[in-house]
Amino acid sequence: MTYRLLAATAALAIMGSFAAPSAAVAQDRYCLQGRIWGYPGNCQFASYSQCMASASGTNAYCGINPRYAYARRYRGYR
Repeated sequence: MTYRLLAATAALAIMGSFAAPSAAVAQDRYCLQGRIWGYPGNCQFASYSQCMASASGTNAYCGINPRYAYARRYRGYR
C-alpha cells in the first residue's frame, strides 16, 4: 500500500514537470538585448521593469521576446 502511494506521488511529480516549462515560456515576455547579448538576447524577464533594472548601468536595452510577439493566437474557429 505504501508503494502504491509512493508510485502515485512520483507519477504526479513527473507529470507536473512536463507542464512547468510551457508556463515558464509564457512568462518570458522581455529580452535583455545589446552588444554582449545579441538577438534575441537574455529572455528571462516577465516584466519590462525587471528587464530595465538589469539593463541599468550597462550598454543594453530591453525588447519584446520574439517568441511571445509572433506566437500564434487562435481566435474562434478556423
